[in-house]
Amino acid sequence: MRAGRDCPLDYRLAADAFAGAPLFDCDSLYVVGGLYGNRQALAALQRRLAAEPGARLVCNGDAHWFDRDPAIFRQIEQGLAGHLALRGNVETELGRGADSGAGCGCAYPPSVDDAVVARSNAIQAELSRTIQDLPGMAAQLAARPPSALVGVGGRRVAISHGDERSLAGWGCSREALAEPARQAQLDDWLRRNRLSVLATSHSCAAVALNLEHGALINNGAAGLPNFAGGRYGLLSRIASTPHAAALYRCERDGLFIEALPLNYAHDDFLADFERQWPAGSPAALSYRARILGAHLEHAQAALLAGFSLCRSLCALEALNHE
Repeated sequence: MRAGRDCPLDYRLAADAFAGAPLFDCDSLYVVGGLYGNRQALAALQRRLAAEPGARLVCNGDAHWFDRDPAIFRQIEQGLAGHLALRGNVETELGRGADSGAGCGCAYPPSVDDAVVARSNAIQAELSRTIQDLPGMAAQLAARPPSALVGVGGRRVAISHGDERSLAGWGCSREALAEPARQAQLDDWLRRNRLSVLATSHSCAAVALNLEHGALINNGAAGLPNFAGGRYGLLSRIASTPHAAALYRCERDGLFIEALPLNYAHDDFLADFERQWPAGSPAALSYRARILGAHLEHAQAALLAGFSLCRSLCALEALNHE
């Protein structure tokens, strides 16, 4: 097994993972993947939930990544208590209590540089040392499910950190979903499973696609900037009513599928990050430029088909000041 490139067989989701009855039904659902140990983004999420008290939250894996400090790691866990939390590849490997040989478990595609893969494996190794100071944490993470099926306004919504087949699958990345054959495959899967939406993350790049039989929304990262000019994370909102803060959305038979910003305290997050991951560290080399907003595309790049921007590009950039 190549650490960071391949993933263990137990990453595969069961063929009937989304075939049963929904765990619950609600009128408004937040799906938050890639929080990455950003406690400021967690605070922004808590503000969103307080403003919409009827909303349910599913944390869609990789809640941890930059929280090398055990106190921050514990704070993230405390903030997620009482909500449904799924395992991403980060939690899956941390929960093993032993090295599986998968490294970070990201299952990076060939297009990702080997140096990036090596740094991700190094970050995962540091987090493994962090949870050694948190008794019982590995077992707590390991107990989380890899996927969930929930109801929103009576519609079936599937949630997976990666894609419909693997918790670290890349089939819901922008690159994969740009291919017509992949779109047809996903649409057929949505039809056969009677699903209105599949909500994912993992690829760290937001993408939204409305197909004939259902929609795909990937929130990219809740704990990192996603778009040019923006220093806010993203969450996916699926609800029976639209939200005034939505960046983009589509509507399917009265169900609104949207991306909402998480306007976190950027300077405080950067200070946390640089204290835990100083210059030259694996995370600084891989992520500091993105945290500062470099090399990001505009939000329009995330919209493959069937979704529309709710604000102008200038208005999206102005979100930093809300």
